[in-house]
Amino acid sequence: MAWAGTGDAGASGAATMMKSLSMATGLFSCLVGLEMLLVDSAVILPLNGQGGPRVVTAPDWAPWTLLSLGAVTVMHFLTLPRPTMTGQP
Repeated sequence: MAWAGTGDAGASGAATMMKSLSMATGLFSCLVGLEMLLVDSAVILPLNGQGGPRVVTAPDWAPWTLLSLGAVTVMHFLTLPRPTMTGQP
């Protein structure tokens, strides 16, 4: 297995990794946006037991922004060309 900068196969491996990272980022953004649509607020308790709980509420625009950015990223992933392995028989 070759990495980027070590030949043609390495460049293809890096392109595949970037494509996978793009898909993972888009899916994560969509899932967080969907979760923010379903959950109104979250209570965060401190781990060390000191201090009181904090209530976190997302702004109204955040879920839709995350969903749309994630959807655009996933659609971009689907339109990227498949990396080819050069130098392979």
